[in-house]
Amino acid sequence: QVQLVESGGGLVQPGGSLRLSCAASGFTLDYYGIGWFRQAPGKEREGISYISNSDGRTYYADSVKGRFTISRDNAKNTVYLQMNSLKPEDTAVYYCARQRSTTYYWRTPLAYGYWGQGTQVTVSS
Repeated sequence: QVQLVESGGGLVQPGGSLRLSCAASGFTLDYYGIGWFRQAPGKEREGISYISNSDGRTYYADSVKGRFTISRDNAKNTVYLQMNSLKPEDTAVYYCARQRSTTYYWRTPLAYGYWGQGTQVTVSS
């Protein structure tokens, strides 16, 4: 069955870096766009990055542009999110998701049909 498993979260000081991984199974990764979302306590789930299936085009929310980089390794069936210059406001649970429809804007959760369980990222001194 389709599974997405995030890893790589943890506690990091402001200005530090983390690399999140999203390991996919049960489907061929390069057939689907993959998005990264995050959700902080009391806030809505926010789409922060997306990589397309066809040409590997990448997109970022303004809040992370220039600091985060999304990439994919189709041979390993894994998508990565490299996060640099982390800020306390980046603290959240981070999720990856498999796109189910291009009808919706990539930042909309409705565009995705499968989600991972999430990994906690805490940025604090």
